[in-house]
This record gives sequence, C-alpha cells and structure tokens, in this order.
Amino acid sequence: MISEMIKGFFLVFAAEMGDKSQIIAMTFATQYKKKDVLAGIALAALLNHGLAIALGRYISQLIPLNLLQIISGFLFILFGITALLDEELEDYEGHRSYGPIFTVALAFFISELGDKTQLTAMTLASQSLYPIFILLGTSSAMVATSGIGILVGSKVGDRIPDVLVKIISSIVFLVFGLFKLAESLPERFLTTSNIILFIGIIGAIELFLLNRLTATNRPSAMKEAAEKLYKQTEAIKQSLDEICLGDEVCGSCSGKSCLIGFIRFIIREAREKKDYYRDFNIDINRFIRKNYDRRQVIKSLGLILADYYKFKWVDDDNFVIKKIKDSLEYILFNKTIDELYDLDKYVGEVKKIDREMASLLEAEIQYNLN
Repeated sequence: MISEMIKGFFLVFAAEMGDKSQIIAMTFATQYKKKDVLAGIALAALLNHGLAIALGRYISQLIPLNLLQIISGFLFILFGITALLDEELEDYEGHRSYGPIFTVALAFFISELGDKTQLTAMTLASQSLYPIFILLGTSSAMVATSGIGILVGSKVGDRIPDVLVKIISSIVFLVFGLFKLAESLPERFLTTSNIILFIGIIGAIELFLLNRLTATNRPSAMKEAAEKLYKQTEAIKQSLDEICLGDEVCGSCSGKSCLIGFIRFIIREAREKKDYYRDFNIDINRFIRKNYDRRQVIKSLGLILADYYKFKWVDDDNFVIKKIKDSLEYILFNKTIDELYDLDKYVGEVKKIDREMASLLEAEIQYNLN
C-alpha cells in the first residue's frame, strides 16, 4: 500500500518538476494567498486524478494485465520524451471572478486534463490493488511540486537551471518505461539488436529535443514570471521613494509614523519575505499629515492602476499592492475608489472630485499602459 503511494508520488513529482503546472502555481501565487493556491491545486488534483484512477480501474477489467504493463511502459517512455518539450503557459484570465480557491482549482483541472500526470495516475491505478493510495500519492505530489514552484519562482527563479530539471524528469520516466518493457515484453522481442535499435532511437530523439530546448537560449516561463513580479514591485518601490519628502524637508525621518514611510516599509517587507498578503488595516488618522508632492503621488497611483488593468491583480484588501493603492487615494482624495478594472469609470469618479487630477492621472495610466 505505502509502496504504491510512494511510487505514485515519485513519478508525478518527477513529471511535474519544470512543468507548466508549476508556472501556473507561481503565477497564481502573485495574485492570491499561497494557502488558497495550494488548496485549489489539492482540490483539482483529487478530482482530476480521482477521475483518472476510476477510469484506470475500469480499463484494467477489460485489458489483460501483461498488455497493460506493456502499454504503461511505452507511455512512460513517451512522457520521458515529452518532458523535454518547451510548453507554453496558457491564459486563465477569464476565470478570476469565481474566488481564489475555485479559480485555481478550475484552471488546474482544465490544464491537467489529458496531461501526462493524469495518464500516469490512470496507468498506475490500472495495475494497483489499492488505488486510493495511488490517488493520495499522485495528488500530494501535485501539491508538493506546486509548492516548490511557488517557492523557487519567488526566491531563486533566476538561478534554477530549468533545462537540468527537465532532463532529470525525462530520465526518470525513461528508466521506469524501459524497466516496464523489459519485464513485460515477450522474450522474442528482447534481442540485443532490438534493444540497441530502440535505445538508439530514443537517444536520438532526446538529443534532438535537448538541442532544440537549449538552442532557444531564452528564460523559462517560470523565470519570466518571477522576473516580471520583481520588476513590478521594484517600479512601485522606486515610485514611492520619489514621493518621500526626505530629511531636508522633514528634518528627520518619521519612519513608520509617516504614511509613505509605512507603505515603503510594508512593500520592502513583502519583497523580502516573498509574501504579498498582510492581514492588517491601515488607520490613516494615526499617521503624521505631510504636504506630499501630489504629482508624484498621481504618478505612483497611475503606475499601480495600469498594472491592475494589465495583470488583473486580485481585488483583495489584504493584497499589499491594494493597500498601497488605497493609501495613495487617501492622500489625494481623502477616500478610496473601488473601480479597479474599468479605468474609464475610475477616472470618471476622480473627475467628480478634481477634474485636473483626473486629467493628470489618466495621462499617467495611459503612459504606463503603452
């Protein structure tokens, strides 16, 4: 029982390292709480692999066990070869209105339909006496690899040799597949010439795919997503630095007693801890009132609003970027404005307060969108 769970975990873990699901997990982690992302992934994996395992058990009653072993051997070899393919990240923007856990679960469920992990779960279940342990192993592997994707992407995404990860994943599946075939194929097929020819063909395909993968010489989607998040938060940080009046105006820094000082602190802490959700309220009345340069504040707010529109960041009061947006609005308008994704409506609300500020803010938004 336990050995089947470990086998299911190990195979899916190897399959998902460097796969698109890790990239999707990291992308969602920039928009939702990490625990919500992992909960959504766990739900999707249980449903997806549960469906596959039920189908696998049904198939095992129709097809002889030895034939299933041969089919699974060839499937594992196919998975090993496809591990070196450079997958593109799909777009899941259309599902964000359903809540974080359901949104993540829906995206993962769709992305994994017919994927090698689902087929792996089905193949293992067709030969297992305890399919529930296969389900536990494969589902926990999905959560584990996604958790690593979030951690790696947010902390050291630019240092991980993703090509090496794909090579290891490929080798694991090829080894399992070859052993399956060696155990299951009739003796008449296991001649020296057949073995050399088969391994030679696989080796040639692997070398071709590896050469194509390395020849592109571009960052993986995981690295690109990590770099994009870093640049966005760095741009906001620099913009906030320009709002700060400095010691020459304030005399001495008020630190976290100043609203700008406080939001600079929370974004710095968020970047250091790689946690962009903070469960606290900003009480505007407790901060020292200062005469900030309104044009600089408009510049920072325009940057954030443009990013919200482009990247469809989640409208969550605990999201650090949302807290910064609200704080800048308090400085400018003495209230927050809820229209996040419809920029025309947002600018229309600002026009009711100050037409000149609305014009300047609209120009900043358009500048950052172009």
